[in-house]
Amino acid sequence: MAITREKLASCDPVWERLRAEAEGLAEREPALAGFVHATVLKHDRLEHALSYHLAKKLGGEDLSPLAVRETFEEAIAADPEIGAAMRADLSAVLDRDPACHSFVEAFLFYKGFHSLECYRIAHWLWRQDRKAMALFFQSRISQLFAVDIHPAAKMGRGIMIDHATGVVIGETAVVEDDVSIMQDVTLGGTGKESGDRHPKIRRGVLISLGAKVLGNIEIGEYSRVGAGSVVLTSVPAGCTAVGVPAKLVNCKGGERPSHEMNHFIDDDTG
Repeated sequence: MAITREKLASCDPVWERLRAEAEGLAEREPALAGFVHATVLKHDRLEHALSYHLAKKLGGEDLSPLAVRETFEEAIAADPEIGAAMRADLSAVLDRDPACHSFVEAFLFYKGFHSLECYRIAHWLWRQDRKAMALFFQSRISQLFAVDIHPAAKMGRGIMIDHATGVVIGETAVVEDDVSIMQDVTLGGTGKESGDRHPKIRRGVLISLGAKVLGNIEIGEYSRVGAGSVVLTSVPAGCTAVGVPAKLVNCKGGERPSHEMNHFIDDDTG
């Protein structure tokens, strides 16, 4: 018996909900119906829809959309973790961004999500020693989305990059699961040093807008970095760092700062 798109969708609740939302969007905005159908409704899996959508954005004169999509599909088929991470990232956006009201909004329009999923393909290429193609994608992502993530960086799942403009993540950076990163954040080095030279951001961290975290330092799990801060030394788990240079102001923060998205800084140093 043939497996219908409806049956496939029912095995994947994220994709099932996204398709239902897309159908509603197409009904409410007839002028966008063709776009929504081509991007979402004609596909049978989230991975295929996203590879189509992002290939249309990344493709151009140097590398056609078809060639980009073939590369995306190759990576997705080879590494199921990419699809799992996509779903976790999409869920993170809907869960944490109060401006996002549906999966289909984030899927179609949010460049933080788009840039992160494009990075995931570039990272797969880097690990396959296809470094030139990985760097090509990095360059295109930076041009299109104003987000520069080195393809060698290691990014977990369930990550939200909110607004995204001006985000820079260096080659040896590590960002673990369930991290939230605001716009204009840099996870960078401190100079021309080589080797392992970028920050390690542990699970559940919230990095607020404009923060700069520099050097091979660790931002402990479930900690926060305040807006505009420059962090040059490691931050213990559960603490808040704020200022230029950053100092610890509170180690009694919330249990899940990346989910709470609370950017208010309490200066309790106790």
